[in-house]
Amino acid sequence: MLQDIFSTVKTRMNDGTQAVTGMIHKFSTPSDLLFKCPRCSHVEIVEAFEKNLRVCPSCGYHSRINATQRIQLTVDNGTFCEYDKEMTSKNPIDFPGYEAKIAALQATTGQRDAVVTGECEIEGARCGIGVMDSTFMMASMGSVVGEKITRLFERATERRLPVVLFAASGGARMQEGIVSLMQMAKTSGAVTRHSDAGLLYITVLTDPTTGGVTASFAMLGDIILAEPKVLVGFAGRRVIEGTIKQRLPDDFQSAEFLLQHGFVDSIVTRAAMRSTLSQLIGLHTKGGALDG
Repeated sequence: MLQDIFSTVKTRMNDGTQAVTGMIHKFSTPSDLLFKCPRCSHVEIVEAFEKNLRVCPSCGYHSRINATQRIQLTVDNGTFCEYDKEMTSKNPIDFPGYEAKIAALQATTGQRDAVVTGECEIEGARCGIGVMDSTFMMASMGSVVGEKITRLFERATERRLPVVLFAASGGARMQEGIVSLMQMAKTSGAVTRHSDAGLLYITVLTDPTTGGVTASFAMLGDIILAEPKVLVGFAGRRVIEGTIKQRLPDDFQSAEFLLQHGFVDSIVTRAAMRSTLSQLIGLHTKGGALDG
């Protein structure tokens, strides 16, 4: 008897749960219409989030954006001329499945690789520009990324243009082995030649900027800006703590920590970035060269 009663109650509870679940599924807002902040868990309608430049209105979290979105937010309409658009990665060390992964990412992201370079105007100020795209293999630095950035600086040096580079990366691209690591020296050499010509280089650190990119061209700017609360570093927290046997501060490797310790010149919000870059280029250059 008790078993029969229990079975009846259990059946009713299951039916009720399924009914409620069905109602929630029927009337809930689709997930692609809502943005949930990964830092403060604030929920915002995607349309409002997009109007706020993909910045959380509650905590100021600057979400990751792709290269196309960054260019649209930064450069003057109709002034962007892309360099080396069709350049694509090979498989220098015959890493299994690498070609298929590259092809799949090209199809889903619309990009050929993890950086877009070119020439543009920012509020009328002419400059070379590079934008790393974290949606493409976490903007890891392989041969194409290194080559495109090197060519960007070489062209800017030849045309006497300042360079603005938005850095974002998970580090070297392991699928290209030592070829990826060689890009650190190659890009740094191109930056040095640009600097020796008396030309301005501004880097903007976005979330995240780590590994070999941080150890090379990302931290070589004459002026280094960063978006608020972005992650910037070389090795990961656990690796460093395990090496030095010490507990690191909670805000370690944040833009604010780097600003406090002199590694970043200023933290600039996304809304103010375009005008800030234009002002800096105007203040520091004359015909592209450093003024004075």
